[in-house]
Amino acid sequence: MLKKSVTIAGRHNTSISIEKEFDDELRQICKERRMTLNTLITEIDANRKNTDNLSSAVRIYVLEYIKNH
Repeated sequence: MLKKSVTIAGRHNTSISIEKEFDDELRQICKERRMTLNTLITEIDANRKNTDNLSSAVRIYVLEYIKNH
């Protein structure tokens, strides 16, 4: 399990805990979408609906991204 420090919307510091495999995929998504990790996490945070947990929202985003691409 990795713990990552991130900044949401350029102003809110927080951290997420995700497995290395999800982190690898998340970094690949950032590369494909030509965006920073913080920018992608900000987008995930703004659009999450089914969870109050940001780490879970990140995992769900990665799974959905992989399924749809």
